Amino acid sequence: MSAQVIKPGKFVSLTYSIADTDGNLLEQNDIPVSYVHGGDTELIGGMDRAVAGKAAGDTIEMRVPPEDGFGPHDPSLTFVDDIENVPPQFRRVGAEVQMQNEAGEAKTFQVTRLEDGKLTVDGNHPLAGKTLIVRVKILEVRDATMEDMSPSGSGCTLN
Repeated sequence: MSAQVIKPGKFVSLTYSIADTDGNLLEQNDIPVSYVHGGDTELIGGMDRAVAGKAAGDTIEMRVPPEDGFGPHDPSLTFVDDIENVPPQFRRVGAEVQMQNEAGEAKTFQVTRLEDGKLTVDGNHPLAGKTLIVRVKILEVRDATMEDMSPSGSGCTLN
């Protein structure tokens, strides 16, 4: 019996890692991520196209430019303020701050720098503006069941 390959309607289970172009590991997911290929699940950087035609046991590596990953870094989402103007609970790198615009839309910003009495918050995704190296290990490929295709099934998004 030949191995099943990834095509629309197939259940796919995989693990992945994301590194920067210097080889620094940024994220590793050893817990399998599962989805039905060709469904509504969006995979980062065209990963769904890269795994098409592959089978369980295959490993792929793909280079994902910022526009296909987490987007370009948007400088308009970075703000600097005097630390005295910021509540004490947010005066540490990594703190998350909810900010709201005039339209009432909320966005999470992260404190990225404390320097010379100033605090910097950034609303960009931490991987925005970075070219990423994504390594994918395909664990399982099989026909999808009705349960796999249901909204409460095991489908996940990587983006």
